[in-house]
Amino acid sequence: MGERWDRARVIALAPDAPSLRAAQPLAARRSWPVTGAADGSALWGECRGSAAAPYRTVVDLSGPAYRCSCPSRKFPCKHALALLLLWSEGAIGPDGDLPDWAAGWLATRAARHADAKEPNDPKPPADPAAARRRAEQREARVAAGLAELDRWLCDQVRQGLAASQRSGYGHWDDIAARMVDAQAPGLAERLRALAAVPHSGPGWEGRLLEEYAMARLLVTAGRDQEKLSPPLRDTVRSRVGFTVRQGEVLAGATPVGDRWHVLARRDLDQDRIRTRRVWLRGRRTGRPALVLSFAAAGESLDGTLRVGTETEADLAFYPAAVPLRALVAARGDTGPGGTPPGSTVAGLLDGYAAALGQDPWLEAWPVVLDATPARAPRPCLVDAAGDAVPLHPAAGDCWRLFALSGGCPLAVAGEWSPRGLLPLTAWDEGGRPVRL
Repeated sequence: MGERWDRARVIALAPDAPSLRAAQPLAARRSWPVTGAADGSALWGECRGSAAAPYRTVVDLSGPAYRCSCPSRKFPCKHALALLLLWSEGAIGPDGDLPDWAAGWLATRAARHADAKEPNDPKPPADPAAARRRAEQREARVAAGLAELDRWLCDQVRQGLAASQRSGYGHWDDIAARMVDAQAPGLAERLRALAAVPHSGPGWEGRLLEEYAMARLLVTAGRDQEKLSPPLRDTVRSRVGFTVRQGEVLAGATPVGDRWHVLARRDLDQDRIRTRRVWLRGRRTGRPALVLSFAAAGESLDGTLRVGTETEADLAFYPAAVPLRALVAARGDTGPGGTPPGSTVAGLLDGYAAALGQDPWLEAWPVVLDATPARAPRPCLVDAAGDAVPLHPAAGDCWRLFALSGGCPLAVAGEWSPRGLLPLTAWDEGGRPVRL
């Protein structure tokens, strides 16, 4: 058998607290008349339920990924969590024949993974001339799209912002669709997000005007790319929607080796794609890093980087003015990370200002702050010097953070933006990470 996961690692996979609560009573042998494991790579079992037929559950531990015949739309569902909990307790051994229903799904996943693997050394296109023509055609389409967006933005400011609250989503969807046609998906995504700004509470006019200004700054930079430094040019092209293949990143970047502390994780649903953002910080270099993973609806996200652990790894960073996004090029041992050292509010703002000076479109900046939660005049974090930063409106009441603090300072990791700090992880007095 491969390494058996501990209970904490399984619990960290739960999509929410209700799923975990529902899974715990099912993590008993009497609920699973049929179980099996395959050399630490997969688990399967049949769980008795309310239906006449048992629920068939299989887990690919290399993902991890899950498949269950139950109607739940959560991944992992309560049956997959219960099966993993049972295995973590040593109640499932390397016995049992792999049933056809589990073998078929595992084989399909293995074949899909093999087809999707990219070589680290990107191959040249089969027809370089045709590839060059396609690249030139896309550049022309994007240039035309930038010109159209510039006119649209000027029209919005000229007409005024008052009508924006009465405009439906179609007002922004139409121009976003034209950016998709212009092969500028990054701009399209930015424009679709504007539909929520007029309904985001007091001060929405200033926020919408700021978003229009940042979009026009991106348009201007996109039209004058040849005047930009190479790192800033990479940033602008990335914001517009030009992508860099993973193979190119791994082949062209010099890996940064360090012992990386996994600070925080945030999952986002965007259309039919789920995104996981994992923030890391190097123990020796102090360098922040963002590792992204994506999954289609019904698929599981990468769970190998667990919050609160430290892993020895080489990271390859995407080219950018502020290199944050990275790929894990090689990985070594992993262990508990303990409580990370935090900064002051002044240190947070200094670091963010320096990064913003290099990338004005920076959406989120990773921070670890040593501070005490407070509620006056609005929810905020106050450091030992008495300086405070507001919590992001998306944090809500954040009762878990206040309960964990009990009025005492603690280390809080999260994403900082002009709207405030979105807390994602806090460490209790025993050095244990708590996801918020």
